[in-house]
Amino acid sequence: MQLIKTQDWYRTSKDEPRGYIEAAALREVWFHTGTACNLSCPFCLEGSKPGDDRLGLMTLADVKPLVDEACELGVQQFSFTGGEPFVARQFPDILAYAAAQRPCLVLTNGTRPLLQRLAQIEPLAHAAHPVSFRISVDYPEIDRHEAGRGAGTFDESFRALKALHDLGFHVSLARQWSADEDTAAVERAYRDWFAHYGLPTDLHLVSFPDFAPPGVERATPEITEHCMTTYQDADSRARFMCAFSRMVVKDKGRMRVYACTLVDDDARYDLGSTLKESLDQRIMMRHHRCYSCFSLGSSCSEL
Repeated sequence: MQLIKTQDWYRTSKDEPRGYIEAAALREVWFHTGTACNLSCPFCLEGSKPGDDRLGLMTLADVKPLVDEACELGVQQFSFTGGEPFVARQFPDILAYAAAQRPCLVLTNGTRPLLQRLAQIEPLAHAAHPVSFRISVDYPEIDRHEAGRGAGTFDESFRALKALHDLGFHVSLARQWSADEDTAAVERAYRDWFAHYGLPTDLHLVSFPDFAPPGVERATPEITEHCMTTYQDADSRARFMCAFSRMVVKDKGRMRVYACTLVDDDARYDLGSTLKESLDQRIMMRHHRCYSCFSLGSSCSEL
């Protein structure tokens, strides 16, 4: 059941019309495979950890009807996130079904759950559509990375990148970004590690700011309609993820469609049980993470 929106959903604290995005077409559908994870990273934007059930683990039976609906709506790509997708027992089957229909992207920490399933993953290199993997390595310094993810995870993630690349998959790396960093130096450090592990040094790097754990309310400037027309134009608004993508979650046993990958901790972004009905609704720029999209152009998508 969707929540009734109060006045502050549509208007700012200064009673100005709140900024919003309208979907033009459905190009990408994300599936959140569940908040269970083998790691307990304190900064995780999903609050994931072993056994976590805020969002339930998906099964192939859960996913198939929405994959089929998305294909009917002309979707271009399926993407998967968690938690850790490979914690879900049926995830290899889910991925195989999706890759038979469209290209797929998987976001993973690249540690033991993935490494233990390489034999199941290998056949997907010959799927009807390409499967890509984006592995999270937060920092190019081992100690700094493992302070959040645990001992041994730096090497595991790079070995996963190498193994997947050698199997013929496209791979990329997600990292954490900070405003005061020397970006060129950070990227050089990653490329040195790519060379060390025998990977191409030009692998795609995707940078993300700190989005904060779920339920945290950060004070950010409010985004008005005036902001969206003065500082954004039609082309830039079309690049917001909520303009072309949706995310499916399993909430208390029900499959629900949310506006994007960053707002599943706010039930007001629940857009219904079908992808079609979700496309007819304005996405209000109300979540604090919306400001990262507005100001930095943040996006989980590679489309």
